[in-house]
Amino acid sequence: MKSLPWIIAAAGIGVAAYVIATTPQPQYAGTDPDVERAANKTGAWGAKQRISGAGSGVIGKVKEGFGKVTGDETLQGEGLLDQAAGAVKDAAGKAANAVSDTMHDLNRN
Repeated sequence: MKSLPWIIAAAGIGVAAYVIATTPQPQYAGTDPDVERAANKTGAWGAKQRISGAGSGVIGKVKEGFGKVTGDETLQGEGLLDQAAGAVKDAAGKAANAVSDTMHDLNRN
């Protein structure tokens, strides 16, 4: 019964990721549809990376905390590595979103 809140939270994150990734973007007159499609794909990839990075960060914090409580230094180290990997994924997602926004802006002008 203790795992039920985690299952509900994971399902909520999955639904949020699906909604973000599949939300249609507005189309503008006078734009190249191929560039818009590429920008949309880049933005969707960035959103997925940011969500994945946040998840890795949370899992890393849980592992690190559990390692501290139990005195397991290996688990603490894994938690720190998971947090670092999450931060890298989040940064990659932010960069992809910035590229997507720039592609949209350049295509509209």
